[in-house]
Amino acid sequence: MSETKKVLIVEDDLILNLLYESYMEKLGFETEGELVYGKTAIETAKKVKPDLILMDISLEGDMDGIQAMTEIRKFSDVPVIYITGNSDKAHHERAKLTNYTDYLIKPIEFNELKASLIKAKIIKS
Repeated sequence: MSETKKVLIVEDDLILNLLYESYMEKLGFETEGELVYGKTAIETAKKVKPDLILMDISLEGDMDGIQAMTEIRKFSDVPVIYITGNSDKAHHERAKLTNYTDYLIKPIEFNELKASLIKAKIIKS
């Protein structure tokens, strides 16, 4: 019997966080959400050992999502999908250094996220 996959959702907009939680639950994931700080995301990733991280780039506090993923990469190769409003080249280039699975620009729809997970072989079509 396969165990439920866990996803860590790091998004500082509570409404979007709840939306992504509902998307991921529809896809059969157990969610660990309502994380708004990079530091909390790092600590939670160590504790929970998620199968996937959905990471916003702009977060509360002094650490952005890319910095948080850089720290997470020191102990985990968990797939990360960035979901961000930052479509500029500088953010994209920094994000590449964390070996991301996908980089989605807000607003995202359920089918777009599902397609990203299928492409990354995280779920089957």
